[in-house]
Amino acid sequence: MEHPVTPRSAAFFDLDKTIIARSSTLAFSRPFYAGGLINRRTVLRSAYAQFVYLLGGADHDMMEKMRAYLSAMCTGWDVQTVREIVADTLHHIVEPMIYHEAVELIEQHHAAGRDVVIVSSSGAEVVEPIGAMLGADKVIATRMVVADGKYTGEISVYAYGPHKATAIVELAAEEGYDLKASYGYSDSITDEPMLAAVGHPFAVNPDKALRKLAISREWPVLDFSKPVALEERKRLAEVRRPAVAASLLGVALAAAGVLLYAARRRAKLNES
Repeated sequence: MEHPVTPRSAAFFDLDKTIIARSSTLAFSRPFYAGGLINRRTVLRSAYAQFVYLLGGADHDMMEKMRAYLSAMCTGWDVQTVREIVADTLHHIVEPMIYHEAVELIEQHHAAGRDVVIVSSSGAEVVEPIGAMLGADKVIATRMVVADGKYTGEISVYAYGPHKATAIVELAAEEGYDLKASYGYSDSITDEPMLAAVGHPFAVNPDKALRKLAISREWPVLDFSKPVALEERKRLAEVRRPAVAASLLGVALAAAGVLLYAARRRAKLNES
């Protein structure tokens, strides 16, 4: 007798303000400056863009402006230099920005047998190392055109808005994911197509427009507020384990004491 094959499912996570507390691309402006890729004025512009992004969310117009800005900024950059800078500064820059709640969710999805996919409009050279650090199974990210080892300034894949939804539908077809059984997480109204493509959408730290939409569609809203470095999280887990073990041991000893007392009580009653 043939048993029906259970469809695979996945959890699709936006990156910026969903898994980490800031824009992943803009967060690397200072290391890029130190590496000679950008000047001080660009660092200041990136800091301002980061502030505006955090303050007001990322609507369509801002994402288009950011696309043009990043495209112009990256033109002529050496790809290997970018990869080396990201690799050298990844843990210092990104780890302190990772939401503790997001890491727990990723672990829960993996424990349930689901693939975890990070879907981000940031560049693949930034997103892929972050995905590897978080244990993601796959990454969907923006990809720049490269010629002779340098960025031309053209974008071959822009993983933004409706393009994210298209990308996850294509990936689901390749991997055999059942999107109705899959999960999606994002903070931005621009990711409504991605969230609508899965059976279990969640609004995480949503901007005003997404919060309003989530309420109207009865999508769960999650508020993440605890950025904790992965190493610190591991340390806290190690601290909790002995405490939990001690607690369980205490419960076991207490239960044994109760049973022993009951046995002695019965013995005395039988003697009398």
